[in-house]
Amino acid sequence: MAGERILVAKVGLDGHDRGVKVVARILRDAGFEVIYTGLFQTPETVAAAAVDEDVDAIGLSMLSGAHMTLAPAVVEAVRARGADIPVMVGGIVPDHDLEELTAAGISAVLTPGSTAEQIIDEVRRVLDAEMTG
Repeated sequence: MAGERILVAKVGLDGHDRGVKVVARILRDAGFEVIYTGLFQTPETVAAAAVDEDVDAIGLSMLSGAHMTLAPAVVEAVRARGADIPVMVGGIVPDHDLEELTAAGISAVLTPGSTAEQIIDEVRRVLDAEMTG
């Protein structure tokens, strides 16, 4: 299942990008095509890039605590463009926020300590679920 296109992004004012760059490398090494949009993106710029690049999934790195606002806003912006692209979140996300994020359309959440294998497996699970509908 190689060759899928994954857009990874940092949304909001969080300037810490080491983790997202490590994840991008993990995904590239696993055979995914990765597009990294860089720091300080808005939900709208992420959605526009995802649609323009025809990606199969979006991964958001969220370390600022704004995941409850920004991650659902990315889902809404993607849907507003008529696309149905799964959105995953990685970063500092408390367990008590997981249910609300899922209800808001987030397909997966990966937290600190996730191994490379867990990241790859979760991305593949999300993509498989998207394909089987």
